[in-house]
Amino acid sequence: MSLEIVILAAGQGTRMRSALPKVLHPVAGKPMLAHVIDTARTLAPQRIHVVIGHGAEKVREQLQADDLNFVVQEQQLGTGHAVAQAAPFLSADRVLILYGDVPLIEHPTLARLLEQASAEQLALLTVTLDDPTGYGRIIRGADGEVAAIVEQKDASPEQRAIREGNTGILCVPRARLEGWLGRLSNSNAQGEYYLTDVIAMAVGDGLRVATAQPAAAMEVQGANDRIQLAELERFYQQRIARRLMAQGVTLLDPARFDVRGEVNVGRDVLIDVNVILEGRVDIEDNVQIGPNCVIKNSTLRRGAIIKANSHLEGADVGAGSDVGPFARLRPGSVLRDQVHVGNFVELKNALLHDGVKVGHLTYLGDSDVGARTNIGAGTITCNYDGANKWRTVIGEDVFIGSNNSLVAPVDIRAGATTGAGSTITAEVPEKALAVGRAKQRVIEGWKRPEKIKKS
Repeated sequence: MSLEIVILAAGQGTRMRSALPKVLHPVAGKPMLAHVIDTARTLAPQRIHVVIGHGAEKVREQLQADDLNFVVQEQQLGTGHAVAQAAPFLSADRVLILYGDVPLIEHPTLARLLEQASAEQLALLTVTLDDPTGYGRIIRGADGEVAAIVEQKDASPEQRAIREGNTGILCVPRARLEGWLGRLSNSNAQGEYYLTDVIAMAVGDGLRVATAQPAAAMEVQGANDRIQLAELERFYQQRIARRLMAQGVTLLDPARFDVRGEVNVGRDVLIDVNVILEGRVDIEDNVQIGPNCVIKNSTLRRGAIIKANSHLEGADVGAGSDVGPFARLRPGSVLRDQVHVGNFVELKNALLHDGVKVGHLTYLGDSDVGARTNIGAGTITCNYDGANKWRTVIGEDVFIGSNNSLVAPVDIRAGATTGAGSTITAEVPEKALAVGRAKQRVIEGWKRPEKIKKS
């Protein structure tokens, strides 16, 4: 049976106390609504319809995609009214309703739910909680079948004692949905059109309501304020940490580790505390990452070591290479195998071939450094002339002395040496020594200036 998905994302989220629409608040560095959309896509629906309202243009601008149909709910009159805005665009056999502020829902849970949905049977996701405060209660008949849902504000004391709550996530036959939506009433404590009322209508029309439950209650937890948002963040990070450990990663403290994107890992990876992985990060076998590192959109190849307090973005670290501590690799930094980048070294758009050593206190920007070359401490490439960036090319087996300024564009050929303190402005031939510094003068009997006494 064909499937379309409607995601309700029109709420203002006043308890967030923010100008940002609630569904754009991030979990793991990604808007809550984006999490829901990504999970919806795994179900291969015919179309995804996103009902937006508060901050509609911001939401549309940030998440626009070819497979999304944004539908505006001008007035927020309840969940039933929200689904009614999308109804004219629906054509599939089944319609799955999701929520833009419930970001942790997972594919297996939704797949189990969809297995129970048919033309003559609704599928409703419920959750059993010790304290279901805030949830609509599932009312079951004497035969144990779902008969209705009662919202908490409309529930009697006996009904509020029920522990099975409504998550709001359900799958309904489209052919029936339009009729049910047209029969909704706002005669309730909230004065809203509740989507949950279609459950009683379906039962009255002779349809069965099947139920499923999530693997964990936090899957269906929404975020109405920043406290709940923080709770979702922690649960998400714990979930990711468990999955990585199951794949062969050692996390020295799983509670002090954050993933804000997609991570692919090999075996026998070790990650110390307070590491943040952002964007897409690929980590091969036997990689070690020290404490307090931030790694974004980077690849760490087999056996690489990233030492404490290093920041990598858009970098490719070769097999057996080591970086840090306190190193910064900016976008375009590529280290081949067995490269050493030490403390307080910054690279940008630089290619370091096998065996290069850059020990400390160095900046290499827009550079190509040949194999086995050694870069002395305090060296910088002067790659910007105030208008344009220029490239520095250093050949194989070069020795760059300490405190060098390499003024690009410049080419230092294989096997060359530069003296400490040099400013290199022209090509250095193969195996030549270049010294570009002022000649030392010694002035005997030099008298230091003395402070003028104040009168």
